[in-house]
Amino acid sequence: MNEKRIFLSPPHLSGKEQTYVNEAFATNWIAPAGPNIQKFEENMAKYIQTNASAAVSSGTAAIHLALLLLNVQKGDTVFCSTLTFVASANPIVYIGAEPVFIDSEEDSWNMSPLALERALHEAKKNGQLPKAVIVVHLFGQSAKMNDILAICQQYNVPVIEDAAESLGSEYQGRKSGSLGTFGIYSFNGNKIITTSGGGMLVSDDAERIHRAKYLATQARDPLPFYQHQAIGYNYRMSNVLAGIGIAQLQVLDERVEAKRALFVRYKEYLRHIERIQFMPELAGTKSNRWLTALTVEGEGQVEEILQALEKENIEARQVWKPLHTQPVFSHCRYYPHLEYKSVSDQLFAKGICLPSGTSMSERDQDRVIDIVDSVCHLFQKRGIV
Repeated sequence: MNEKRIFLSPPHLSGKEQTYVNEAFATNWIAPAGPNIQKFEENMAKYIQTNASAAVSSGTAAIHLALLLLNVQKGDTVFCSTLTFVASANPIVYIGAEPVFIDSEEDSWNMSPLALERALHEAKKNGQLPKAVIVVHLFGQSAKMNDILAICQQYNVPVIEDAAESLGSEYQGRKSGSLGTFGIYSFNGNKIITTSGGGMLVSDDAERIHRAKYLATQARDPLPFYQHQAIGYNYRMSNVLAGIGIAQLQVLDERVEAKRALFVRYKEYLRHIERIQFMPELAGTKSNRWLTALTVEGEGQVEEILQALEKENIEARQVWKPLHTQPVFSHCRYYPHLEYKSVSDQLFAKGICLPSGTSMSERDQDRVIDIVDSVCHLFQKRGIV
């Protein structure tokens, strides 16, 4: 194994980040306060085209704050996409509320409007409507937001868009994360842009974002002494990391095009393999293609492809294991797409995410393509279906 490791989605710096970091050090603004934070928040709000934003320590923190701002309390329920990373649902539990998981549908791999409608209808009948619905835009692809928003408005339930993976994506001309009551983003090291760690909460409701900033700074009252009328959290982003974010945001559109180009090239070179189907893109949307995702037909083929890639020092992974199948959430309710069909379970069984770093060379991509091609060819030769 002499070849360098190919990572799934590594950070990709532009070279401009050091300017803002140096400025933070030169002016001694290295604490979780400073001018970079305000500038980063303003630039994000302008890019997303929302009224206000709050830079925080993680996307998870942003979800937690959004739930608090919607007055989610112990004993409440919150509906959440099941095909996602566990951080989408963990903040529900922080509060003492109960997650209820909603299946995916085939067109977008995201929240099924059919399952959501069925779940809300049953919840209303039982007098237990959720306090919020968390919709995840998986791997950069927007969910069917018009349908989902219409259903939620019918039941007067607010929507939180978990756009942690979809910064730069668009839905019918609007930026992903700008359609719900709140949008959240992650700047973790593997995201399309990164601050090494961090997140953002956005909303058209500037007053609620102001409240989020208050809660994120230990709920300290604006007095000459320390006074607290609410329980707060240490969810601030540092001025140093915000400086990285300013520079990263400047190249976001370039990163989106690079991700999309990787996806197109994967699809072009693997299109002859009938057992492979790539993650679809809804009409009227533009996915940032954060990760190139596909499904592979054939028992045992996912495992064999992953093992073959790892043997050649290449990182790949299955799609997210659905949250309703996670041991920690085994007691939670789940609504499948159809009563006899769980789309998320099928996607987990057949789905793979390929390396999608924006600094990836064609030679590195060819290494991945050749391995996937060869494994699928062997399966076909053996007559495995």
